[in-house]
Amino acid sequence: MKIDAEMLELFLAQLKLCKVSPGEVVVVLSAGAEWADYAQAFMVAAQQLGAQTFNLNVSRSQRNAVAVQGRHPLVGNKLALETLKSADMVIDLVGLLFSREQAEIQAAGARILRVMEPLHVLKQMFPTEDLRRRVEFAKSLLEKAKELRFTSEAGTDIRYELGQYPVISEYGYTFEAGRWDHFPSGFAFTQGNDGGINGTVVLQPGDIIAAFKQYVQSKVVLRVEKGYVVAIEGDGMDAQLIKDYMDRFNDPRAFAISHIGWGLNEKARWYQFSATRQLAEEHVMNALSFYGNVLFSTGPNLELGGTNDTACHMDLPMRQCSLWLDGVRILDKGDVVHPEMKVSA
Repeated sequence: MKIDAEMLELFLAQLKLCKVSPGEVVVVLSAGAEWADYAQAFMVAAQQLGAQTFNLNVSRSQRNAVAVQGRHPLVGNKLALETLKSADMVIDLVGLLFSREQAEIQAAGARILRVMEPLHVLKQMFPTEDLRRRVEFAKSLLEKAKELRFTSEAGTDIRYELGQYPVISEYGYTFEAGRWDHFPSGFAFTQGNDGGINGTVVLQPGDIIAAFKQYVQSKVVLRVEKGYVVAIEGDGMDAQLIKDYMDRFNDPRAFAISHIGWGLNEKARWYQFSATRQLAEEHVMNALSFYGNVLFSTGPNLELGGTNDTACHMDLPMRQCSLWLDGVRILDKGDVVHPEMKVSA
């Protein structure tokens, strides 16, 4: 297979950020014919840095389709899992997020880099050291906070008790043993304490339903009590879409509140789903990472050490919200106002 020179250069720069070094073992995990060009380019890039590398290719069935969180081809494949656990670094082109298998690989010490966006998005959102600094600062604030509150003029007002769960940062590369990241990304997040999330979340036009890759067109009101969505209200189609989608999993844990955080990647584009003609190729990292969004979500929390492994995950990036940690304002109507997290001039 002929390797695109621009792709190889980009992946080489990425692996240098990940501090891939001579003698390390880098395993590229792929499924069938998916991302075959990425797999080859990552292996060549790793070889150029002196690493030992190979492609672990598995078969994907309808039961472990890409859109179903935490369900993937490694389930029941002990040999493949043990191989990945023995690596220094895994390039995940399959999608292990929210799975017990990913947690096992990380616990064994392998660092994991998830890649699932097309090349033009990888180039557009390529990570920087300043992004890492700002995201890690956000993580440090969340680790110390006892309460997160966010509001909006549309009627959102919800509080999260914090401290039970760890904090995760995503800035687009990883060089620490056992650490996972997503290339590209740009946010920090945590999980509210069990039973300690209460209030109202109001989705308004321009907010994003990441599962559908579309913008909210009509007001949706989510009533939250003790960490669960107990009511979904709204006169438009969006409320029905969200409710019917969550109902179809036939799992009450789908309505649990999952992670909460905010976006810090100034290269990410809120308007990407409207501007692109390549929507089918794109994932949702523009939506999750854009500067100043509140990343509200429902569903699984295995990524944060919880026990909820429901297959229904809803990321709902929200615009024009204000957010506080222990009374300290972080966002003001969608603008990052904390000086340590503002983009450097």
